[in-house]
Amino acid sequence: MTHPRPQLTRERWTDLCGEWQFSFDDDVFDRTITVPFPPESSASGIGDTGFHPVVWYRRRFTVEPGADRVLLHFGAVDYRATVWVNGQLVAEHEGGHTPFHADITAALRPGDQLVVVRAEDQPTDVEQPRGKQDWQPDPHVIWYHRTTGIWQPVWLEQVPRRHVEAVRWTTLPAQARVEADLDLADGAPAELTIRLRNGAEQLAQQTITVHGTHARMVLDLPALHHGQDFERLLWSPDHPILLDADLTLTTETSTDTAASYLGLREVGVRDGRFTLNGHPYFLRMVLEQGYWPDSHLAAPSDDALRHEVELIKSLGFNGARLHQKVEDPRFLYHCDRIGLLIWGEMPSAYTFSAKTIDRVCREWTQVVLRDAGHPCVVAWVPINESWGVQQIATNVAQQHFASALYHLTKALDPTRPVISNDGWEHTVSDIYGLHDYSPSATALAARYADPAAIDAVLAGPGPMGRTPLLGARDPQVPVMITEYGGLSYTPAAGEQWHGYATLPDPDALLARYSDLTGALLASTALAGFCYTQLTDTLQETNGLLTDRREPKLDPAAIRAANRRPSAAIPVEELELAYEQSRSRDESGD
Repeated sequence: MTHPRPQLTRERWTDLCGEWQFSFDDDVFDRTITVPFPPESSASGIGDTGFHPVVWYRRRFTVEPGADRVLLHFGAVDYRATVWVNGQLVAEHEGGHTPFHADITAALRPGDQLVVVRAEDQPTDVEQPRGKQDWQPDPHVIWYHRTTGIWQPVWLEQVPRRHVEAVRWTTLPAQARVEADLDLADGAPAELTIRLRNGAEQLAQQTITVHGTHARMVLDLPALHHGQDFERLLWSPDHPILLDADLTLTTETSTDTAASYLGLREVGVRDGRFTLNGHPYFLRMVLEQGYWPDSHLAAPSDDALRHEVELIKSLGFNGARLHQKVEDPRFLYHCDRIGLLIWGEMPSAYTFSAKTIDRVCREWTQVVLRDAGHPCVVAWVPINESWGVQQIATNVAQQHFASALYHLTKALDPTRPVISNDGWEHTVSDIYGLHDYSPSATALAARYADPAAIDAVLAGPGPMGRTPLLGARDPQVPVMITEYGGLSYTPAAGEQWHGYATLPDPDALLARYSDLTGALLASTALAGFCYTQLTDTLQETNGLLTDRREPKLDPAAIRAANRRPSAAIPVEELELAYEQSRSRDESGD
């Protein structure tokens, strides 16, 4: 079983998922719910999709003796959570997609413990970052059932008083170093030791004395100075090597030991291309809604998350754009381990106000800090298609907000590209992501054939009728088609559905997919694409897979269409040369 927080694990933890007592609003606890599935889902055992702004949870648990401190963790509770243990208030948290924890040691008593959680999620509050959770009673167009309350794992952790609360890795392999930023509990003087390993091979070890609740350590990696070792240790989708990190925090009276991991890789943009480890890398992505028919935003299991990553890779994609959802950290762990590039995206609010600005900035900050250590995450998207800033083309305040989110993200993480407003109406972006749902491969080929054609698109009204750029174009910024396709079968009579183009059968669907994708791969100037979408989701039946993750088309045929050589970057040649070089290094030839 994968730890619910894979980048900071300890041996002593207790899973609190499973059966909890449950009630709506102010009713008595007259129901049983299976956590972490939301009450709207059938997997929860409730399956009520109506408006219920307040829900309550309760369960008893026991604590093993012998720990200085006991922490209660919540992966995510949508949207506002209040937590009591044995009648004492221990935590309040706002933000439906980010984790929080409470030190509950002072609230513990002999014998069984009782935790109560109140979750408030106003269904019609469009100032709340909600992503694709519908504010109407029933899902409409491209929006889905709501996910209320607890929807990611709940667990207990036993730690010393002085312990590591969070670690974020920044890897700079070209400079042969790794930076670790750590949040620490308590403020007593302590010795912090970090050891980096590649299996049994030690790569670096350093010890520093720390005071206060934050520490930063820079570790030199001598192995990276050796040319033959440099490529061997780099992380990429085709070579997803992960290094182990052992963390030890020691005071006069206690020792905290924890495990983490990292991947050595650098991403960036240069000369109109996305780069991975200093080389141009063409992105072949698919849009990932992360929605499940029986459990909604909560994944059915850890195995389901792993299988999702494996499915994406089996279709010939090297990346996924997480859409309007902050994914479970276990999904990112499987991307790290299996090798899949990820664009992280903030769930949108749907109106512009001071409250929206406050909520989005606070929660987005927590998202970036939580996920910045994952090597799979290679870009950030704070806004999608002007959702929440619908008048951005003419409203200066909304333009400033999009630019501010770009700069906030770069301040938190200067190592990754940031896309201010994916789709259109970019203010300032490191990648110009365009959405183009033309059903015609001929039209796509004409629009994006070469730099001159793309210049004309960026200067004009745009393929979706929205202005692509709100300022001057930077010719160094890569251009990608970050949504296209959306192909669907012909719906049955009376079926509610949504697709951007309708095909009569699987053969026609495959032919159109191959033609559209081939048109983008034939471009001499595009730096990547993202197909809409991986799976059917409720009425949005435009997936390559059904909502049950069953392929509609032969995966080998999709993979073949995706692996055609790109005119912009000969990716296959780069990958082959890289693999041949690595094989020579490992054999000593």
